[in-house]
Amino acid sequence: NSLTLVPDPVPGQMMHATVKDLSPWVEYQFRVLAINSVGVGEPSIPSEQIRTKAAPKVAPVNVSGGGGARGELVITWEPVPEEQQGGEEFGYLIAFRPLGSSTWIKTVLASADVSRYVYRNDSIAPLSPFEATVGVYNSIGEGPFSPSVAPSGVWARSVSASEVEVYWEPVLSRSTTEKIIGYEESSQQTEADRVRVTNCTALLSGLTSSTVYLISVRAQNSAGFGPSSPSFTVTTKKPPSQPPGAIEWNLTNSKIFLKWEHVKALQNESKVTGYKQVMYRQSWHGRTTILGTNKTSIELQVPFGEDYIIEITALTEGGDGISSGPIHIPKMS
Repeated sequence: NSLTLVPDPVPGQMMHATVKDLSPWVEYQFRVLAINSVGVGEPSIPSEQIRTKAAPKVAPVNVSGGGGARGELVITWEPVPEEQQGGEEFGYLIAFRPLGSSTWIKTVLASADVSRYVYRNDSIAPLSPFEATVGVYNSIGEGPFSPSVAPSGVWARSVSASEVEVYWEPVLSRSTTEKIIGYEESSQQTEADRVRVTNCTALLSGLTSSTVYLISVRAQNSAGFGPSSPSFTVTTKKPPSQPPGAIEWNLTNSKIFLKWEHVKALQNESKVTGYKQVMYRQSWHGRTTILGTNKTSIELQVPFGEDYIIEITALTEGGDGISSGPIHIPKMS
């Protein structure tokens, strides 16, 4: 048990106080201490335990369904833990409707332990799509409903080797208790890749180049998350597939001047940010010289007495492009 001191002092003539910001459906005990100019007295004996109450603030998560017999609609969810129920007489509010219908069918389950509801109607055709949402209530009042639908129109595009922009249509609130406060976008490459936003676009960063990602979006309100949208496939940009071309070089004394054509990245390739030149002895690859430039030309110092090989490669944030292949530089005599 932890002891918390209410920071605001109470005047000596008062015989009551209000404690704020307590958690709902939690048992508390209270003690009173007297204080004067000399110091603080001994605390009183603890009060009786008092349990706070409030309308629920959370709704079931993982609302799903399926698996029923012919003529049955099965709705399932994860029950709300007791510490989040907020009060006595806790139960569930179920609302569902055929996809495209404007009328909700509602029912009440007066039990905190249930996690499944079956609606039976012989007119339900097999594999009929439904929208469903589950809310909660207790003796104090109703809590929020979970979002009932997934965002639509999910679309993504790769803007670089490590970034993807995601767009979607907003989810409209379907009832007075369902207010959309944000969206969670997830990349199914790993469960850790998640971004939460309050508008209808998101930027995923820190991704791997030339990698396929599956993107899905789900709405969130104060009750929790709604269903995820169908996945959208997007591939991050890759390094350029073309090597530097039209290479020319001139050797004068101990210097070599190189120039080449700029590598133009395709739509699905990363933008070229510079070029790398690798120079090494033809007889021994153990020692190399690596130089970089953001231009399409460079001047290099070439030692005497050795044959050298130079390769030119485009640089991007997604990695190195295709090498130009070996350029043989004869030894200076």
